[in-house]
Amino acid sequence: MNAGGKDYDPQRQELEGLLDSGLVTEQTPIPEDQNQFEQVAARLRVLGPGDLREKVVIAGLRNHPQSQNGEPIRCLECMYYLKNRRWCDLPDLNIPVEADWWCRLWRI
Repeated sequence: MNAGGKDYDPQRQELEGLLDSGLVTEQTPIPEDQNQFEQVAARLRVLGPGDLREKVVIAGLRNHPQSQNGEPIRCLECMYYLKNRRWCDLPDLNIPVEADWWCRLWRI
């Protein structure tokens, strides 16, 4: 089954549970250039698919949007968000996410 299918519902529930529990994630620094972005991505790259908690912490994932100049910044507007699958397609993250979530690897 594809990444957005029912086989991944437990992973989505685990993510929601982690975020709802108040897990502290690394929301700063937000990468300002490709080099900084790559440094965060490299930390994610060494993790296995089962290291969900550590991925969430490193990516700075949270279950609500970031605000910038009064406008919400969320997964929905990110270039890596697959709307139909509710999925982050950043190869180094590659996890289910919701449209109103945000992480520090957000890009347009």
